[in-house]
Amino acid sequence: MNTNNPPEGARPRGRPRRFDADQAVATAQRLFHARGYDAVSIADLTEALGINPPSFYAAFGSKAGLYGRILGRYSAAGALPLQEILRPGRPVAEALAALLEDAARRYAADPAAAGCLVIEGARCNDPEARQAARAIAAAAAEAIRDFVARTHPQAAGRLADYVMTVTTGLSAMARDGHGLDRLLATARLAGLAVERSLAG
Repeated sequence: MNTNNPPEGARPRGRPRRFDADQAVATAQRLFHARGYDAVSIADLTEALGINPPSFYAAFGSKAGLYGRILGRYSAAGALPLQEILRPGRPVAEALAALLEDAARRYAADPAAAGCLVIEGARCNDPEARQAARAIAAAAAEAIRDFVARTHPQAAGRLADYVMTVTTGLSAMARDGHGLDRLLATARLAGLAVERSLAG
C-alpha cells in the first residue's frame, strides 16, 4: 500500500499555482478580439482567467486597464508591421498596396477573431478604452502620412485618410464574415486607386 498518495479529493500540499499575468493578457486578448470590447464583461474575464474579481482588479485595475495592456501586446505582435512595410525608399504605391493586402490577410486569418482589435476598439462605448485604441490608430495614420510625405507631400494627408478608411472597412467586412478572397479583392482595388492617384 502506497501511503504517499493524498486521500481522494484532498488538495495537494505546496504552493498554489501562480497567476501568470502575461498568459492572462493573451487569454483576454482572444476574448476581446472574438466578441468585441463591449460584449465582454468582468464576469466573462474572471471566468476565462480563473480568478475572482478582487484578484482581477488587483492585477489590472479595471477592464479598460487590461484592455490597454492587450493593445500594447497586439501592437507589438499582432498589428500591421508598419515599420517593415513602410521602409524608407520603398515606392509609395507599392508600400501602401502591400499594407492593404497585409491588413486583409491579418483580418481574415482567424474567423473566430476577425478584423482589427484596434479599429474595433476605437468604436467601443468605454471612453478610456476607446481613447487608448484611437491613440494607436492615430499613430498608425501619422506613420503613413509621414511615409508618403517624404516623396509626395501634397498627397500625404489624403492618402493616409484613404488607407485608414479602407482598413476600417476591411476590418468591418472581416467581422461580418467576408472571407480572404473578398477582402483581398477590395484591398487590391484600393491599391490600384492609390497608384492611379499618384500617377495623376
